[in-house]
Amino acid sequence: MSNEQQQPVVDTSVPQTARIWNYLLGGKDNFAVDRAVGDQILAGQPELAENARLSRDFHVRAVRYLAGAAGVRQFLDIGSGLPTANNTHEVAQSVAPESRIVYVDNDPLVLTQARALLTSRPEGATRYIEADMHDMDTVLDAARGTLDFAQPIAILFMGVLGHVENDSVAQTLVRRAIDAVPSGSHLALCDGTDLTPEVVEAARIWNESAAQPYHLRSPARLTQLFPGLELVDPGLVSVTRWRPDTEVREIDQYGGVGRKP
Repeated sequence: MSNEQQQPVVDTSVPQTARIWNYLLGGKDNFAVDRAVGDQILAGQPELAENARLSRDFHVRAVRYLAGAAGVRQFLDIGSGLPTANNTHEVAQSVAPESRIVYVDNDPLVLTQARALLTSRPEGATRYIEADMHDMDTVLDAARGTLDFAQPIAILFMGVLGHVENDSVAQTLVRRAIDAVPSGSHLALCDGTDLTPEVVEAARIWNESAAQPYHLRSPARLTQLFPGLELVDPGLVSVTRWRPDTEVREIDQYGGVGRKP
């Protein structure tokens, strides 16, 4: 982990995406303003807390696949959010202890918690980078201090590209990251979809209060975020349908994994 000493300033008066998501997942790293937005959303869509957990389960299964069947040993988790159970490094290193993980986020509370909690197994490495995904050059340059860009890397965008309204901008961010890694690298992502009125309304409530608006996309638009990649079976699907451990209902959160040829 990075050892910077300066303590970031955490603004507790404005709702933040990572903290709202932490609240929905049952975490404690949130404030009253975050819980107020979460409660307002849950009032109209009470299943959202369960959906948050199901989305996290996809994250875990995707990382387990990447570290296992795909043989990836390096992970770049962009927009990682607050540490919770089964973080990327914990899942990857439980499969391959030598795995190296770089987390990227720009939320001060995430930085504080990551420094304290994201500790690597001795065989591998874990590092946190404070950066904005829109500044992909900075992200990639900083990650090179921990990851070997001559070897395959799994790039994760889990639930964060919805904060990018313009499809072209989102595609450019993904393409910039994919272009920097070699053949055999992978992209794993998931985001909210606009398939039901309830989810569209939840996004509207979120956007009225949260500091970072969230923009739903159709599955067809999400598919365009895998430029030149080979989608791993079963493709881009509701996250609950991606190699599930048990059979559960579909939710309006789609995800997939693609491999760079």
